[in-house]
Amino acid sequence: MANLSTKIAKYLEAQGKDAQVEFDNETVVIEDTGSGAELILWNVSGVTQPTADQIASYETAANTVENNHTVIKNRQKAYGKIGDQLDQLYHDMTAGKLDATGEWHKTIKAAKDKYPK
Repeated sequence: MANLSTKIAKYLEAQGKDAQVEFDNETVVIEDTGSGAELILWNVSGVTQPTADQIASYETAANTVENNHTVIKNRQKAYGKIGDQLDQLYHDMTAGKLDATGEWHKTIKAAKDKYPK
């Protein structure tokens, strides 16, 4: 189940709003009340507060966003540090392996295969 904040962000985007701006400006506030996250403040200019059904309708889109975020974080770890990647590329260039046989490509491909979107 997707986080309430992600579903509300998708709702805001569908209404033509920048969700990050709305959360940062505290025109939308979500708090954990002990029984889960709840929308406690809605002051978005030109957009009515969503109903529970409207929020729920963004479950699939929000799950996709959250899953992609997890994939990206896992891939970043698997790719290694950028300095190490550049070193791999240097050695691949020196060996004439700037194709699928190079170590850099193998490392990146393994990460992408392990953590598909």
